[in-house]
Amino acid sequence: MNILILGATGFIGSATAARLLADGHRVTGLGRNPSRARLKLPDIKWIAADLSKMLHAEDWSAVIEGHDAVVNCAGALQDGLADELAATQHKAMLALYAAAQQARPLIVQISARTNGAAGDLPFLTTKRQADEALAASGLPHVILRPVLVLGRNAHGGSALLRALAALPFGIPLVHAASPVAAVALDDVAAAVSSAVAGQFPSGADADLASTEQLTLAKLVTLHRQWLGLPHANVVCLPAIAARPVTWLADAAGRLGWRSPLRSTAMAVMAEGIQPSAGSDPGIATASARDILGMNPAGVQDLWFARLYLLKPLMIGTLSIFWLLSGFLPLLDIQRAATHFLPLLQAGPAASLTVLTCLIDMLLGAAVLVRPLARRAMHGMMLVSLTYLAGATIVEPSLWLDPLGPLVKVLPSLMLTLATLAILDER
Repeated sequence: MNILILGATGFIGSATAARLLADGHRVTGLGRNPSRARLKLPDIKWIAADLSKMLHAEDWSAVIEGHDAVVNCAGALQDGLADELAATQHKAMLALYAAAQQARPLIVQISARTNGAAGDLPFLTTKRQADEALAASGLPHVILRPVLVLGRNAHGGSALLRALAALPFGIPLVHAASPVAAVALDDVAAAVSSAVAGQFPSGADADLASTEQLTLAKLVTLHRQWLGLPHANVVCLPAIAARPVTWLADAAGRLGWRSPLRSTAMAVMAEGIQPSAGSDPGIATASARDILGMNPAGVQDLWFARLYLLKPLMIGTLSIFWLLSGFLPLLDIQRAATHFLPLLQAGPAASLTVLTCLIDMLLGAAVLVRPLARRAMHGMMLVSLTYLAGATIVEPSLWLDPLGPLVKVLPSLMLTLATLAILDER
């Protein structure tokens, strides 16, 4: 079969694409930036497209032409600079359903439980609207609703579980007693494979979850054991304790960062993650312990877990460093400009000082914006090396200065390199 996968570069989408390819299907993957996925899975035909811009049937006609099935693995947690929920999860799907009426491919929708206490959240509301529109469209379809997906790799909530499990002294948890059901990523891919093979009747709506019942605290403890770390006590915190972190995560989301600590995720966790009451858990059988046991942790997993929560602190530190390095000299421009006096007159020296300060502050602000962060860090490295080279030529004695103004640039360069190394999200 010819199968189109939406969100094929994502956590679930990439595993689904690999499974369907292994099953012998011809797979086309659609994603916003498939350049790296194209290198990893060269046997897949890749289409670069943004669902939030595909809001009319004509946007889909050429894309779905010739495909026997469309698997929707795309989604977003919360509105932000990088995501628009209503467009991606609802309006684009309505346009897809309209375009599919003639060819009538099978639509396999990866959704979520949308009928719980958190069902009014925009994330679940847009999912529900798309599911209801699909059910009413008359198109052949299967809706699959996985709970918390765990696999060899990690993204979003599963990445946060590993990070919390790796904390050194204790594990602070909000909603520690909330129930959490898990499903293996391989089981989700297998369910999609079964749906494409016709093993689900058209119109099927199935939850994917193991029958194991866990709490958030137990699941984090299992991950700590998986990482090979000694026991640490879980510290149960009231929900109000998470509000400052949630506020910062939401602010970061508006700048394009997809933190699993945003308010939507916290609201869902307050209720717990579990299948609908009385539902058939579908074909998923592996428990969380089985999932982790089948994928033994390596040292790279420990590195990832320890660095995950350090990453925003590293980016924040770079931002503060560059903002302050640009702002503080402006408080005494004439004194700061003395370093340029061997080469320039007082006026041009002051102007150059102001210019360099503005460049520093611009880089410090740009690194906070996700689409600009990589270029900002490259700029930081270039500017730092320029400063070092220029200072060495103009005033080499600064290398011996007791306050170490040049020596201190070297740790900043290393921090920038380290942050660049862990900047990728998937």
